[in-house]
Amino acid sequence: MANITAADVNKLRQATGAGMMDCKAALIEAEGDFDKAIEVLRKKGQKVAAKRADRDSKEGAAIAQVNANHTVGAIISLNCETDFVAKNADFVALAKDLADLALTVNSKDELLALNYKGITVAEKLLEQTGVIGEKIELGAFEKVEAPFVGSYIHHGNKIAAIVGLSAAIADATEVGKNLAMQIAAMGAETLSYKDFSPEYIAKETEARIAIIEKENEELHRLGKPLKHVPQYVSQAQLTPEVLAKAEADAKAELKAEGKPEQIWDKILPGKMQRFISDNTTLDQEKALLDQVYIYDESKKVSDFVKSKNVEITAFKRVAL
Repeated sequence: MANITAADVNKLRQATGAGMMDCKAALIEAEGDFDKAIEVLRKKGQKVAAKRADRDSKEGAAIAQVNANHTVGAIISLNCETDFVAKNADFVALAKDLADLALTVNSKDELLALNYKGITVAEKLLEQTGVIGEKIELGAFEKVEAPFVGSYIHHGNKIAAIVGLSAAIADATEVGKNLAMQIAAMGAETLSYKDFSPEYIAKETEARIAIIEKENEELHRLGKPLKHVPQYVSQAQLTPEVLAKAEADAKAELKAEGKPEQIWDKILPGKMQRFISDNTTLDQEKALLDQVYIYDESKKVSDFVKSKNVEITAFKRVAL
């Protein structure tokens, strides 16, 4: 029987992250052969992975990284089963290492095939499955390349975002971080309302109106004020004809209220802005440029970006 020293066990532990007892058992089984001991731990990971294949791995760490010259950004999520593991310092450190590696490839499969301390990333995840005893897998993989890329990771590593800017402006670091924080906080799914298909807008219009009408039934039953039911949900629906009718309706309303015609010009802009706001809820929720800017609610994100003489070229968001 090979003589297994504390130094041998510690060396294997440093290499794999496995517990002291697991490392000692692996070395004993491998008769002191270091490489065979690593293989023992990896096979243990395969057995654990097979047993837990049908488990949900909805917890984990979402990590955004940007290269040194801020031209490439990547997000990965390293997924596990429990929040306890997700908060483990070694688990988060591994996620950060993988995010660094993600900067050098273009797909999840390429990342899994990369070398990580002598083994592939895929093999490392199997190894860690055995070490931790939970299903460990690479979840999301997102990447952005641009003249400048900003990033943000929300506290707790549950949400990460990256955003590409069209130029490396003087305050690009702050602008990029603020926009990435906007993306993380507000959950935009596309850049502009112009990206929505007519079919998607029609489906959302029907669904959103149905929800409000259902809520109004309950409010009516309770004798409470009813919510306004919009006709539209996107700027894409607000054609010149629609806006002209809205303005005519607003003027008719002012006339019915007995407001002097000479002051209508002061009142109409506010009414039209309210009409547009009430009828573009889809844009405000899902389209980044059409959202209210979280650092100045008097502006949309498009206004902020324009004030910086820069454009958003792309963005990605990952949430666990």
